[in-house]
Amino acid sequence: MEPITRTFAQTDWITLTLVGSLLFLLFAKGFYYSRFFSFIILPFNNKYITMYTKKEKLFNWFHILWSVFQIINTTLFIFFVWKTFIRPTEEKNSLIFPLFLAAVFIFLSIKTLAQLLNGFIFNSYKIFNELIFRKLSYLNYAGIILFIANVILTYVLVDSKIVIFIAFILFMAINIIGWVTVIRNNQKFISSYFFYFILYLCALEIAPLVIMGSFLK
Repeated sequence: MEPITRTFAQTDWITLTLVGSLLFLLFAKGFYYSRFFSFIILPFNNKYITMYTKKEKLFNWFHILWSVFQIINTTLFIFFVWKTFIRPTEEKNSLIFPLFLAAVFIFLSIKTLAQLLNGFIFNSYKIFNELIFRKLSYLNYAGIILFIANVILTYVLVDSKIVIFIAFILFMAINIIGWVTVIRNNQKFISSYFFYFILYLCALEIAPLVIMGSFLK
């Protein structure tokens, strides 16, 4: 019986990526145990937002660890969407992920800095800092959905469009909950700057998504 050579190159690097992202969650849980369990029930209980919005800065290690986890899994999910719907060659598969990772990181960094700049312009840095903290908290939480979807797309239902659609819907649902919470808790501020709030939505929320969609195409 002759041995058969099997290649797992793509699965191997995806496995390393998933395990690497999971390490950031383990660090977050290990160093911030009580905060981790407050965060893990975020969509069902507002305790985390209430406890940490005002007394914590936007840039803290717990938030950074979750952000890295979310960025990695968002990028990997985008890779699966691209691979499933575009069906590129294997050669392109190995090269596109680092480009996607850089694009997602730059996109989120520029978007966050632009939002903070708005806070300086309107002399409302503290409020904008809280708004961004709330939104990014829900975005980071939604990274769990993408992580689960990435695992399923790698080992169970490879290139499944149904998994992609379900994951996308859940991802958007969690972020919509975040947006509703932000708007509900800041009604006075938003009503005072309603026109600028609409401009903010168009310029920093909707337009970047359109640009990213065009980039993926």
